Amino acid sequence: MTFTAHALNKWEKARAFALGLPGAVEEFPWGETAVKVNGKVFAFMGVADGSHPLRITVKLPDETTHGHALAAPDAAPAGYGLGRAGWVVVPLEPTGAPSADLLCDWVEESYRALAPKRLIAELDGGAA
Repeated sequence: MTFTAHALNKWEKARAFALGLPGAVEEFPWGETAVKVNGKVFAFMGVADGSHPLRITVKLPDETTHGHALAAPDAAPAGYGLGRAGWVVVPLEPTGAPSADLLCDWVEESYRALAPKRLIAELDGGAA
């Protein structure tokens, strides 16, 4: 499977943004890239080795944002019951897929839903 350069660039920008958030670490459970904060995954980044379509899965507790993400081409609630908790799988390849900036906004919302208050304060420019 080959990716478009545009989709791969969006994936790389969203991954770099996620890893730049306070306390974020990258792990590889199930062979998939996951970005965690305080031991909790806030972004499943899938794989970028060409074995699966490029996608990002994030938790979007805000109803408006959640609905907007689900309206993206081929987006769907996440499997394994995660969709009921606000997780959305967003493919990056389809025409009309979200921009890198919008993906970063969604990654940040997911981070804020799961990060400890002290790290959110650090993100917002408060005391570390």
